Order: sequence, then C-alpha cells, then structure tokens
Amino acid sequence: MAKRNLDDLMAFVTVAREGSFTRGAAVLGVTQSALSQTIRALEERLKIRLLTRTTRSVSASPAGERLIQAIGHRFDEIEAELDALTALRDKPAGTVRITCGDQVMHAVLLPKLMPLLKENPDITLEFDMNYGFRDIVADRFDAGVRLGNTIDKDMIAVPIGPPLRMAVVASPAYFASHPIPRTPKDLTEHRCINQRMPTSGGLYVWDFAKKGKQVNVRVDGPLIFNTAPPQVDAALAGMGITLLPEDELGSHVEEGRLVRVLEDWCPPFAGYHLYYPSRRQPSPAFSLVLNALRFDGRSMSRK
Repeated sequence: MAKRNLDDLMAFVTVAREGSFTRGAAVLGVTQSALSQTIRALEERLKIRLLTRTTRSVSASPAGERLIQAIGHRFDEIEAELDALTALRDKPAGTVRITCGDQVMHAVLLPKLMPLLKENPDITLEFDMNYGFRDIVADRFDAGVRLGNTIDKDMIAVPIGPPLRMAVVASPAYFASHPIPRTPKDLTEHRCINQRMPTSGGLYVWDFAKKGKQVNVRVDGPLIFNTAPPQVDAALAGMGITLLPEDELGSHVEEGRLVRVLEDWCPPFAGYHLYYPSRRQPSPAFSLVLNALRFDGRSMSRK
C-alpha cells in the first residue's frame, strides 16, 4: 500500500478515537482543515462514508467501525514495536502516558519520577489529570493510578504507596457548636460535605467498618463537590464534616486545623496502585517508570 494511504488511514483512526477533528489534529500535529481534507479524500477513494459528522461530535459510521476493528490495533502494534526498539539504544527513550488524580501525582508520582527524568532525558512523561475511571486501553494510556480495590481484574496492579484509611474530619469551630459523632449513624444529624462520583454521577455513600460490622450512611449538607481539594477547604472553613482518604488532608489534622472523629470505624484499605494491561509488553521506558514507583517490590496480578 502506498505511504499516502497509510498516513490517511492513521488520520482516520486518530479522528475516530478522539471523536473530534480538533483533538485529532492536535494529536497528529496538523491543521484541522488539512485533516478534514485527508479524511474526505480517503472516503472518496473508498467510495464510502467512514465518519458521521454533527455540529458537536464525530463518530465512526458502521463502515468506519469495521475499519477501526480491522486496522486500529495494528497501528498500536506497530507503535509498541517501535517503542520496544528503544531497548537497543544506549538510553531508554519514549513517552509514557499515565492517567491519575491530582493528589497522588503531587504526593507520589512527581517526587519519585523527577530523579528518573534527570537520569533519562530521552524519556517523556505525560499526565492526564482525571478523577473518573478512564479506559486506559481504549484511550491509549500506558498506565493509570487508582486505589487498589477499584482496579479491573484483567489488569496488573503494582502498589506505589502504603495502605490508606479514610478520615472523618471537621474544623474545631464546627465541633464547638455541634456534638461529636460517636457512631456513623450520628452523621445523619450533621451538616456534611458531599462528593459527586465521577463514574455513576451519584453521591458518595459513606461506608464504615468495625469488628466485622459494616455500615453505610447517606449524608446531607450544604455543599457537593466532585474533587477532594474543595472539600478540604470547606471543612477548614467550618462548613461541615467531610470524609476523605487521609492523604488528602495533608498536615491539617496533625496541626489542629481539622479534628478527626470515628477513627475506629475507618479500617485500612489497599492504597494507590499503578495498573496496566496484562497483555501488553512494557517498553524499556515504562519499565523504568514502574520500577521507580514500586512501593515494596511486590506486584499483584488481579487476574
């Protein structure tokens, strides 16, 4: 096949995956008009429409879906083989794409990976800040970071931090005018700071456990957020009680700006893990990233 056709097919796969000519053009490093002309020429040459265009989105037509299924993974295989060739270089090279939350990036990933970048200047790290559960295979990430108990079973998960605990906290000013909750059920009588879950869209149900007994509580209050930092700010401002992983609270509890309660109802759970597809051969650059982040040298295959 002519090189021109391979370029056109790669352009089509990119637009279909991104669902946008604008994002596709950014990925390929071309103008949106040039990319649109390339796709139009490909459709004319094949005499069939590959993309369905609306004013707001772009999606693959039935013929386009069939073409993606036939050739999309082949471009991925080519890219993986090109990455593998870096093993023959004197120094590993390539881009490693990771999707993660803001807190773990600042607290774990950057501190551990900055020395790696200084020693390996040909490696590039790209971080996608996202609190939802991205499909790292479909979205072409090398890895993602989640809490250990939320990772799909077909992924390889490697711990990059210690076990964590949830923490129920509020400001001293709040507890000066409200009674200290003694059991999780007491929270229903308090003003609580809620979190909207990025996946289901529902409000987070606060769950607790003690001596084998599990309790779920639906709380109510004046504020709802979809990320952790504003929940911390609201708690510091005395707006109510919040429930967050203890690493999100920084030094606020130790220095007395927040008061922790119901600690005996918050058992430890699996902390942050780096996860990646079990079927993909890691590139030399990714292997270095994995080794730099590994918490205790033990990996867990969740098959």
